[in-house]
Amino acid sequence: MRNIKYIVLHCTATPQSTTIKSIQRYWQNFLGWKNPGYHFIIKPDGTVVEMLPISKVANGVKGYNSAAIHISYIGGVDKYQKPLDNRTDAQIKSQIKLVRALNCKFPTAEIKGHRDFPNVIKACPSFDVATWLKTVEL
Repeated sequence: MRNIKYIVLHCTATPQSTTIKSIQRYWQNFLGWKNPGYHFIIKPDGTVVEMLPISKVANGVKGYNSAAIHISYIGGVDKYQKPLDNRTDAQIKSQIKLVRALNCKFPTAEIKGHRDFPNVIKACPSFDVATWLKTVEL
C-alpha cells in the first residue's frame, strides 16, 4: 500500500452534465495521461465512480500524487466557466461518506483542496475545504 499523506478534493471544472467518458478522453487525448486525474468521481446524482484503485497513482496534483488519493465531483463552474460550488446535495452526501471512509483508513492524511497546494493557481474544488471540514463530522 502507498504511504498516503493527502486526501485531495477536486472539481472537474466542467458543467454538471459532463460525462465521465468525455473527461477520460480529455485526460488521454489532450493531456496524454495514461492514468486518470482522480481515483473517484462523484456524479450529480451522488453515484461514486472508481476511476483507479487507490493502490495506484492518479494525476491530481503535480508533485504530490504518489502520496495522495484524489476525489472529484462533476461540476465546479457556472455557465461562464467561473468557479462555483455547485455540488448537489447528493454529491455532498457521497463526498462526506467517501472522505469518512478514507479518513478511517488513513487517519493521519491531511484533507485538502487542490488549490491548497503550493504553486497551484486554480480555484479547484471551488470551495474552501478547511472551512467545509469544520461543518462536517468525520
